[in-house]
Amino acid sequence: MTTRVQRLKKLLVLQEQLKAMHELRHAGFVAGAVAAKTEADELVDRFNAENSLSALFPDIYHRGIGQALSREQQNRRLAEGEADKVATATARANMVERNWRDARTADERERGDRERLEIIGQRLKPAGDGSGGK
Repeated sequence: MTTRVQRLKKLLVLQEQLKAMHELRHAGFVAGAVAAKTEADELVDRFNAENSLSALFPDIYHRGIGQALSREQQNRRLAEGEADKVATATARANMVERNWRDARTADERERGDRERLEIIGQRLKPAGDGSGGK
């Protein structure tokens, strides 16, 4: 049977992994938003260039710019959602870590108390075994 300390330690590891996953997803969405914004800026620059084909195909450029900006907004929304999940996971991990540390401290204190009582019991046993001098 596992102790409370061991279960809390496993839970802490799990919470930290969950937090890392949300941080990774957040970073991915931020990177996606930056890439989409860069793509939109590049399309705008090409559209405004002197010898571009934008005069022949303005709809293609406008559609591409719109899609890139839409992807940027979507990735930013998703990144915000993941940031909220990171904050929640951080709070949970901190709570579990506090509980784990408290349980570990209590367990160590209890173990120390048992050892001291055992030592006291061993010292008292020879003197109080009833085989004294009478």
